Amino acid sequence: MTTTTQAMVEVTKLRKDFGSTRAVSDITFAVNRGEIVGFLGPNGAGKTTTMRMLTGFLRPTAGEARIGGIDVADDRLAAQRLIGYLPESAPLYDDMMVVDFLDYVGELRGLDRATLHARKREVCRRCGLMDVLGKDIGQLSKGYRQRVGLAQAILHDPALLILDEPTSGLDPNQIVEIRELIKDLGREKTVILSTHILPEVQATCGRIIIISDGKLVADDTPDALTERDVGAVINVILKTTDASRVQRLLAGLPGVRNVDLADGEGAGTVGLRVKASGTADPREAIFKAAVDNQLVLIAMSRERVSLEDTFRRLTRGEPVERMQQKSTSKEAAHA
Repeated sequence: MTTTTQAMVEVTKLRKDFGSTRAVSDITFAVNRGEIVGFLGPNGAGKTTTMRMLTGFLRPTAGEARIGGIDVADDRLAAQRLIGYLPESAPLYDDMMVVDFLDYVGELRGLDRATLHARKREVCRRCGLMDVLGKDIGQLSKGYRQRVGLAQAILHDPALLILDEPTSGLDPNQIVEIRELIKDLGREKTVILSTHILPEVQATCGRIIIISDGKLVADDTPDALTERDVGAVINVILKTTDASRVQRLLAGLPGVRNVDLADGEGAGTVGLRVKASGTADPREAIFKAAVDNQLVLIAMSRERVSLEDTFRRLTRGEPVERMQQKSTSKEAAHA
């Protein structure tokens, strides 16, 4: 496989079998340098198995994984030097002080004394550990333990961070703190983030990869995924008494797939739900049609399918239309 200068991670037809069970089935994707990518899937989808193959903890049954151009199976140690890994249960020693644990990790990573001293100060400052360096890890809260886990993952200044459920078990305040830390790290490193907290993915990641039953089912930006195979939906309220006329008018506009009647805002108004074709955005055409036909446009808003609904559709095969109706019903109930 030809290595590009942009790709930090290259996965080609990666497969993992455990006996007769296929956990990961011929998945292929690449992650460019500087990207923060969400790696999602339901329980048992093969996420953790894939990350363990990327980090060299598991050898693939078939296929290839490259980190910074290095084949993990051919030169595992060289690839691991480029990786900072935080598994779901951070491998910490409760009876060690934070400072001693980081010294131990630094020595395992082969850092010389001067480099270790400088890196230790830097990662402790960034991870907010300066006040707990002398405490035993077993005395720390879950949030601080996760910070220690992140500190050990970045101590050797890796180019790639692989984080498996980094906010699992944290309270809302701790989740925000760790999320901001990950976004900060993502400004200078490539990050692959696995989590079940979908709002966290939307707030942090510029791209999402979804696997289900060991197969890759989606790879796109959060916005593109929520409109995949659906198209934009525009809710419009116009001042008119001729609902059929405006329905026909909007249905004939370029980029419009179909128009359904919806609730207006009282007498003399009509609501319409305009579904776009593909990636079209018909809002400008709707506005121009209202002006040209001397219609008063009271409201126009773009409706989105949630990432949660999209995730469910891709991993369970639930029809999109039914999920859109659910989302609309929820919004109406809370309005």
